[in-house]
Amino acid sequence: MAPPRLRDRGFSRRIQYGLFIGYVVAIVGIVGGLGLILVARYDPVAFQGIRGLALDITAPAASVFGNVGRGADEVGGGVGAYWNAARQNRLLRAELDATANRLIQARATEYENARLRRLLRIVEHGTQPVAVARLIGSDAANHRRYVTLAAGARDGVKAGQPVRGPAGLVGRVAETGERVARVLLVSDGGSSVPVRVARTGQPALVTGKGDGTVEIKSTQLGAPPLRRGDLLFTSGTGGVFPAGIPVAVVLDVSGELAGGRPLANPARLDVAMVLPEVELAPPPASPVGTAN
Repeated sequence: MAPPRLRDRGFSRRIQYGLFIGYVVAIVGIVGGLGLILVARYDPVAFQGIRGLALDITAPAASVFGNVGRGADEVGGGVGAYWNAARQNRLLRAELDATANRLIQARATEYENARLRRLLRIVEHGTQPVAVARLIGSDAANHRRYVTLAAGARDGVKAGQPVRGPAGLVGRVAETGERVARVLLVSDGGSSVPVRVARTGQPALVTGKGDGTVEIKSTQLGAPPLRRGDLLFTSGTGGVFPAGIPVAVVLDVSGELAGGRPLANPARLDVAMVLPEVELAPPPASPVGTAN
């Protein structure tokens, strides 16, 4: 065997055979190409047959590659549809969140408008308020029940004035400052409100129990017993509360006493109206110079 440094391309028979076969294939290809050109030139019909034979031979491979291409297109289309669906899903979620926010705002506005309409109807019915203000705080210690109103002496608020909301009587002003006032609630343990039963017109007295509820007792002997669901309105007796303001509803009856709840719930109340004090008619003047 020749040394490695003496080896060249001509020394290897494998390379020689490879070169020879390459030359033969090239010559055959050239000859075949020239033959096809001559056939296409001088015998087009035979050339069409050769082309048909070539199509038949290459059809399986073309079918395979066509299926692969269609599969790739389908895969690409599926991936694109997936990402498009994800993007549309995100857009729909964003639109849904925005719609939900608008719905919440619309409901809050509707609630606010309904509450203001109720207060407006009270004013339209002839009751001119001293002040309309927000409730800004509450105080519940033992049996005492107070709320703080954002209106005071500079707004014309005075101790003793009744306070009502859209649903009914809240209480009366107990103390006033320059800018705020404390309101004694109907449910306070020291509160008592003369009322009438809407169903029978009989007089009764509503007193607070200090736990958010009230106690009702009829003040008329032989009056019909109270019933569950009876509505109570201020009677105007005593000169503190004007007549006709809803106060409470009867929840349960036990003998001559009944339990109930105020119609104006301070926990859900944000605005209240301070009403002027009831002006009592002066007592009739005593006759002067009566004959003996």
